[in-house]
Amino acid sequence: MATKALFNTVVNWFIKQRIDQIQNFMDHPIETQNGVLFSQLYYAENTDYGKIHGFSSISSYEDFTKNVPIVTYEDFEPYIEQARQGQKDVFWPGYVKNFAKSSGTTNAKSKFIPITDESLELCHMKAGKDLISIYANNHPENQLFTNMNLRLGGSADFYENFNTKFGDLSAILIDNLPFWVEITTTPSKKVSLMSEWETKLEAIISEVTNEKVGSLTGVPSWMMVLLQRILKEKGHESISELWPNLEVFFHGGISFKPYREQYKKIIGKDINYYEIYNASEGFFGIQDQHGSDEMLLMLDYGIFYEFIPMDKFDPDNLEAIPLQEVEIGKNYAMVITTNSGLWRYLIGDTVRFTSLQPFRIKVSGRTKHYINAFGEELMIDNVETALSKACEATNSSILDFTGAPVFMQNGESGAHEWIFEFMQEPEDLERFAEVFDNHLKSVNSDYEAKRYNNMTLKKPIIHVAKPHLFYKWMSERGKLGGQNKVPRLSNDREYIEPLLKMNQ
Repeated sequence: MATKALFNTVVNWFIKQRIDQIQNFMDHPIETQNGVLFSQLYYAENTDYGKIHGFSSISSYEDFTKNVPIVTYEDFEPYIEQARQGQKDVFWPGYVKNFAKSSGTTNAKSKFIPITDESLELCHMKAGKDLISIYANNHPENQLFTNMNLRLGGSADFYENFNTKFGDLSAILIDNLPFWVEITTTPSKKVSLMSEWETKLEAIISEVTNEKVGSLTGVPSWMMVLLQRILKEKGHESISELWPNLEVFFHGGISFKPYREQYKKIIGKDINYYEIYNASEGFFGIQDQHGSDEMLLMLDYGIFYEFIPMDKFDPDNLEAIPLQEVEIGKNYAMVITTNSGLWRYLIGDTVRFTSLQPFRIKVSGRTKHYINAFGEELMIDNVETALSKACEATNSSILDFTGAPVFMQNGESGAHEWIFEFMQEPEDLERFAEVFDNHLKSVNSDYEAKRYNNMTLKKPIIHVAKPHLFYKWMSERGKLGGQNKVPRLSNDREYIEPLLKMNQ
């Protein structure tokens, strides 16, 4: 008991210190960001990338934008490959030991995102501590440290040709966590890092069902798969029967909107839900208010932010603005400069600011994952809002979905085609489609204009997926578990065509 009391005292002291620091960057956001930028330029000025782009001569943000180009992964890949082959001082001082592997969004090629010691400690690990600090500050009655946290991460392997380690970001984090985290976390590191998904699920269930779990951490889609499997194998009606002390789910990676009602049902009692915004490239946002769906943009993690207004997004002429010039309600593509050595890197996500004092955001989509075949500019947040209304109106819930355009042919109007896998099917599918369509019109004026009199767009074409369709599709592509995600929207038919064939 004495050890436990001492541990709680230390934790509470840390929480107080960190909350004060968070408040400081909330009060002084631009000064904090300028400090991040210029300290990193100074630190990396003698790297190959720093010499090429004249880091030592940069003394203003204007200099930075003139000297350093905005890049995509494809632009930056040659430098990453040099680092992966053991070269030092390529884009960050020293050797880069770890790389987070993630699949490309437009092809099957994998991306390898550098994870430096600085980004591991001062961004990703720091964010994990901040998540606990913010939650505990909002809920002083919490019992996080008297129960176990169930984490669901990816697998980790060694890259065979060079002396660098790669794997899912979650696996790299698990592999580097301090000992004190391990004693409050389940399943064990050995099980967490297993590669084969089905075998891993069975091993996780074997370990975690005997623990007193008080919190969950993971991607909503894969955590749902695990919880459903637990209920099936243990014969419980709800997760709260197994873990009555469960109080919070820390979730990220994909939107929680399609899953919220499902979690309420499967858990069987009210718990807290806290959203995070992280990626292989960095940790960007944490929900800092209880019951909110906004996330505080974390400004002191060694990440300098820039934004490209989506209404001016031109892949051949990318121009960004600094944080102080953003506006509420607009969609922006996010550009990051990080302590993992990514310089003006176009991450591919789009965000929308909900507050400027402090800077809070919502993830609105992807620069490549949207539907704009007819000028409708349909983003994922439009779709998820409309789906939540349609599910509410028809007493239904959705497990997975994807959508794509049907292009105009023979003088006929186009359409949007959707595949929805329901956990609970609508009482009336026609009513579901009608509500979905009407709410898309209400949240997106461009879509509404294209739907006028069916002139450009006809009503949505909706297919009900066979059970486990998306799971089987992801399995065939070798993308089960970890940070793998179902592509929700596409401006072409790359994803929907194979799904339609499988659904016949």
